[in-house]
Amino acid sequence: MFDIDKWEEIFSTIKKNKLRTFLTGFSVAWGIFMLIVLLGAGKGLENGIHSNFDADAANSIWIFPGQTSKPFNGVQPGKYVRLTNEDYERLKHENKKIERISGRYNIRGNDLISYKDEYGTFGINTVHPDMEVIENSFQIEGRFINKIDIEKLRKVAVIGDLVEKALCKNGKSPIGEYIKIRGVPFKVVGIYSENSNSDAERRRVYVPISTAQMVFSGGNSVNNIALTVKDMTAEESEQFEKKLKASFAANHNFDKEDDRAIFIQNNQENIKEFRNAFQGIRLFIWIIGIGTIIAGIVGVSNIMIIVVKERTKEIGIRKAIGATPWSVVSSVLQESILITSFAGYIGLVLGVAVMEIIAKNIPEDSMMFKNPDIDISVAISATILLVISGSFAGYIPARRAAKIKPVVALRDE
Repeated sequence: MFDIDKWEEIFSTIKKNKLRTFLTGFSVAWGIFMLIVLLGAGKGLENGIHSNFDADAANSIWIFPGQTSKPFNGVQPGKYVRLTNEDYERLKHENKKIERISGRYNIRGNDLISYKDEYGTFGINTVHPDMEVIENSFQIEGRFINKIDIEKLRKVAVIGDLVEKALCKNGKSPIGEYIKIRGVPFKVVGIYSENSNSDAERRRVYVPISTAQMVFSGGNSVNNIALTVKDMTAEESEQFEKKLKASFAANHNFDKEDDRAIFIQNNQENIKEFRNAFQGIRLFIWIIGIGTIIAGIVGVSNIMIIVVKERTKEIGIRKAIGATPWSVVSSVLQESILITSFAGYIGLVLGVAVMEIIAKNIPEDSMMFKNPDIDISVAISATILLVISGSFAGYIPARRAAKIKPVVALRDE
């Protein structure tokens, strides 16, 4: 039953020792606050880095040419590896494990694009049709580059939704209209967007790689090749990467052990490393957070020992007039739980509030920190654990108080 006298006694004790109670509660609140902030910050960092992977298919592999650093077959180091259309065709037709593949040729110089009286500088990607899947883009209107565009060297373009917003100020759809890329007209056949939070991914213009190679004097040069593979484990993907490198080494006459001749970015392998790294970070955060909470609990226990020491005579008198050991234990426990619960709740609320403020002030195009959300079930569980720990923290001095003999207590100075 609710004993109002006992609670009045507890609040009276707290009121008499305001500073001590405040410092005790502060240590507990700080522990929960730091745990919430650390968990939120870790989640925000994880989400930010994860969004960089979301811009491309999880099973994508990107191949970039480099410069040899080892002599091979009479060729001295320093030779530039040059990718061509033949590399794209060879991979496309010879490797059955490849699902999607696209080459990309980089147009050199200023990427100035105009539409009627509007001008802007945007990224220009010259690609094959499969790049739509590889880069996780989706069509808002119209279509993407297709096979016929490649074969017939069509001057067509697919623009990002932010490109449309920047160039089409009259609100009219640009589908079927012409934009000029370095003065060369290209017909807009589609508008795309991406799930990525990065604006840069949506400020691009796609054109057929074959057309770009012809119009902008690219010959058969390919600056990089992107592909996706069928379902593979991380280990299988790593083996596939080694086979790719050996194939390029054989076709371009360089040592397959030369790490600078060609660079392969394996998203599946990168994601695995990323997950392993964040498992360690999460563990580190929990160790720090729990350590801070334990420090607060120890503080509660020490304060309750002092409380029992100060109230020794009072406890002796209560026992002399018939107070049971449990009534003494419950009184000390209730004070401990009250301080711990209230302080823990304050720390929880402040931690969540701080993370909400941070979340609202993060730039939308941030690439490293996004949505520092808190798993509320974890936060509540931590607070409940704190209350239980507070009970144990108060139990030791409470048990000591229950064992005090009235005669000994009355003699205490």
